[in-house]
Amino acid sequence: MKITEAAAKQIVHSAKQSDALKMGLRIAARRMPDGGIDYAMGFDDKQDADSTYNKFGAQILIAPTSADLLARATLDYVTLDSGEREFVFLNPLDPNYSPPKQQD
Repeated sequence: MKITEAAAKQIVHSAKQSDALKMGLRIAARRMPDGGIDYAMGFDDKQDADSTYNKFGAQILIAPTSADLLARATLDYVTLDSGEREFVFLNPLDPNYSPPKQQD
């Protein structure tokens, strides 16, 4: 899984605000009945079977049950057209995925 620098910075910022600096951000994914992918994130303690990654200072935890669905995914932190900022998953394994449009 790829974590952009913008996403990692926001993860670290959120961990500081939540007093969760000693925890990792668990990212989970599951296949929905329509074939799409449902994502979840939250700070958690590492479990023995977890894969762990350190991306730009953010510790990421992924359980084996989510690993295949997240293998080609990218987590980014972007500004939406409305001006709000939020995390987005870009995952070519999701049938609802469409690549981001290039800015001119």
